[in-house]
Amino acid sequence: MTAATPRSGRALILTADDFGLHERVNDAVEHAHLHGVLTAASLMVGAPAARDAVERARRLPDLRVGLHLVLADGAATLPRHQIPALVDAQGRFGDRMVRDGVRFFFLPHVRAQLAREIRAQFDAFKQTGLPLDHVNTHKHFHLHPTVLSLILEIGRDYGMRAMRLPYEAHSPAWIRPWMASVRSRLRRAGIAHNDYVVGIAHTGGMDEAVLLDTIANLPHGVGEIYCHPATAGEDALSDGMRTYRHADELNALLSPRVASALHAAGARRGGFGDVLPGGVVLS
Repeated sequence: MTAATPRSGRALILTADDFGLHERVNDAVEHAHLHGVLTAASLMVGAPAARDAVERARRLPDLRVGLHLVLADGAATLPRHQIPALVDAQGRFGDRMVRDGVRFFFLPHVRAQLAREIRAQFDAFKQTGLPLDHVNTHKHFHLHPTVLSLILEIGRDYGMRAMRLPYEAHSPAWIRPWMASVRSRLRRAGIAHNDYVVGIAHTGGMDEAVLLDTIANLPHGVGEIYCHPATAGEDALSDGMRTYRHADELNALLSPRVASALHAAGARRGGFGDVLPGGVVLS
């Protein structure tokens, strides 16, 4: 599947990332699913409020939950002594993704620890008992060839059937060949994926105007709109989110105008397993 040859018809997945990062995020996910248009969420299994997120998800059987693998700028699942080449003294991944990507590719001992952590996160998701709708990565790190290879290999053991393809229509021309390569690898592995995303260019600012414009111009194929909603609070959820307008994103998902626009567009909606061939949700 390529951007030039999309699936017939339209389907849309509306996903909240960083489920489990904070109770403010979890509150927003629950509210936007029950009273708005949110259909899916991506769970950070090692995040501080992951247990709370899982408890809420168990009460929301129609919310499609996937694994949001954290391999950069976040807490690891394994203790530091098991993955010392990956994390700092506090057990957190850094945000120097280019440097880490080079190390993943060239250093076998680093790659072995990376595989161990990826498997631990898949296992932690399995332990929740939630059906696995999809897999993606924090900051789209699965675009790295080594990370993608490990996810495809390990994910097979956990019934992974669908992944996010972070291709946005207005992405720079130089990235398109790389996206074509990722798309081809997913297809060869039998992993279902969306045709395009909306959320990269407006990260942290997926407000009502952006959603309405997106819905008014939906291309054919399967799209994923992903966002970062949270209820209002005084402190930033993380250093990298200081400019994010979480409450505006939540309000957009609750907007009656957005709901009406989606209804008028007539696109099928749900999680990856609901709208993608081969993306069956596994329990």
